[in-house]
Amino acid sequence: MDKILVPIDFSEYSLYALEVAAQIATKTKASIVMLHMLGLSEAVLAKSDRQEHEEAQYYMNMAKKRFKPLLEEPFLKGIEVEVMLQNYTIFSELDQIAEENWVDLIVMGSHGNSGIGPFVVGSNTDKVIRTSRVPVLVIKRKHSSFDVNKIVFSTDLGEESIRAYKRAREFAERFSAELKVLFINLPNKDFKSTKEINKKIDVFRALAGTDVVIDVSNDYSIGKGIMGFCERQGADLVIIPTRGRTGLVHFFKGSIGEMLTKRSVTPVLTMKI
Repeated sequence: MDKILVPIDFSEYSLYALEVAAQIATKTKASIVMLHMLGLSEAVLAKSDRQEHEEAQYYMNMAKKRFKPLLEEPFLKGIEVEVMLQNYTIFSELDQIAEENWVDLIVMGSHGNSGIGPFVVGSNTDKVIRTSRVPVLVIKRKHSSFDVNKIVFSTDLGEESIRAYKRAREFAERFSAELKVLFINLPNKDFKSTKEINKKIDVFRALAGTDVVIDVSNDYSIGKGIMGFCERQGADLVIIPTRGRTGLVHFFKGSIGEMLTKRSVTPVLTMKI
């Protein structure tokens, strides 16, 4: 992990994300890119070249002034920090920025029911996760000490989640954290017998190249199962593999992904399968 991207809108939630990113950067010797999306309107950009340049420069200077006290935060001491100002307006473009700047992790602050800060609302949390090819860590509260001692990796035991598991294992090793692998057994048509689950576990272990211990929890939904397991285990982080552009909705079969980002106080890290 060499570079961490943190979108900044100067809300308290983006500052929570920045502080967590700083703690991760300290442990991994990574640098941080703080991104502010100006989002200038078409009305500004439709003016003459001179007016457009002057107004864009005005907004950029305002943003730079707001960054100054952030850069003086004690938790950023000793960390290489880059400030980036872009006129992007939609958050699917974060993936492009991450790719162009060789970013390994995106850390975003979440405001629960209203999304990620004032400038991201509704389903934009899912949009970022859905389009990002790098892991996305969602932070919902202040963590003065982001200690990751126990991580839960939730999986359907499918072969395509093996790569995400290996990345989760590397992440856990970097923090010297215990990694718990979780399978949620659902009722009705999704129910798996003990024999069927053991068969899936055997295949998963063979492909993962390790004798991993897998916990099985029975619940009425994957989201509730994950949250309940995390609470019982005292987990500091939950890692969720996501599939392509269908994102959390596909993995959780409905609105469970939205439930996790809104209700789970445990930080959520998504990894693209």
